[in-house]
Amino acid sequence: MNPGMVVKLRPTGPWRIGPDSGARNRVDAVYHSDTLYAAVCSAMSRMDLLDEWLDATARGGAPAVAFSSCFPLVEETRFVAPPRTVWPPTSPALLSARVRWKAARFIPLTVVETLLAGQSLDENQWAVDGPSECLLPAAAQSGAFRAGIRWNAAVDRLSGASERHSTACMEFRAGAGLWTVASFAGDAARAKWAEPVKAAFRWLADAGFGGERSRGWGRSETPEFTEGSLPELIVRQPVAHAVNLPAPGEDEAEAAPPPEAEPAPAPAKAPGGNGIHPHWLLSLFTPASADAVDWARGNYTLIERAGRIDGSGELKKNLQMVAEGSVIYAPEAPRGGAPDVAPEGFAHPVYRAGFAVSIPLPEAV
Repeated sequence: MNPGMVVKLRPTGPWRIGPDSGARNRVDAVYHSDTLYAAVCSAMSRMDLLDEWLDATARGGAPAVAFSSCFPLVEETRFVAPPRTVWPPTSPALLSARVRWKAARFIPLTVVETLLAGQSLDENQWAVDGPSECLLPAAAQSGAFRAGIRWNAAVDRLSGASERHSTACMEFRAGAGLWTVASFAGDAARAKWAEPVKAAFRWLADAGFGGERSRGWGRSETPEFTEGSLPELIVRQPVAHAVNLPAPGEDEAEAAPPPEAEPAPAPAKAPGGNGIHPHWLLSLFTPASADAVDWARGNYTLIERAGRIDGSGELKKNLQMVAEGSVIYAPEAPRGGAPDVAPEGFAHPVYRAGFAVSIPLPEAV
């Protein structure tokens, strides 16, 4: 166990989370952990803590603080990218046309607890919300958000000519938002960085997350913080002994690159007593040199991350990262690293945070 802190963000207007393709008429539903880390770095710079922050995270041997990606939140129900070893369900009783389990990109944490405990789901109690790709109780009205399109016109002040263009955004329902978890390396790291991290999120809630911040997008109400220990902040009981689960919808109280070819999706097998265990990733992950991951096992997928450097607009180097929801095998909890993705000859390093926030799983799943 290590100290942690859940952060809940309730947007006050549209958010723009750009997709991997960069298309202006598309929007992503996940605010990835590497982008969140970059946003926190920007806030730390405003507080004159950037050098110290980078020394404690990207430049250090092991990060003092790591963030999960931001996932949907509806009222007090937190959704998450489920472990690929248990989702979608493979029970013959659930392979009907009533619920398209495979269409759900996010599921409640209570459902994760149910699946990890070896229990089955009642298809009559659940439905997939298409626009948000969230698995919801059948009686729920809608998911956390909908994708919307906002139109603008660029006007030439000299000629009066105008050009109309559109931008996609996420529009959140009342009471919905996003949540993330900060994982601290130990009590000393929490004592030093908990308050600066809270201050960074408060500044970002006012300044905005994501794109189109100059239009007032990406802002939220004052963040809500819940401190505790991991993994209990994610799954309330040790996953190997999860019992007495709540009802559906009820609140839940430089690196060695991964292999280029991902394995075919298949349930992970038990370790067989060799000391290697499964870990469920809640963040993007780039392995550090000390991470002894067994890439021949597990169930994971890769995504390519790119982008431009804030200010100069130069292209960053592309980087393959292990995606959220992946399950990897390692003798210890994966740590991850932050490779420099600045273009050749750039004035300073540009770090792509691949720090792991992971939850240990029972060896049988």
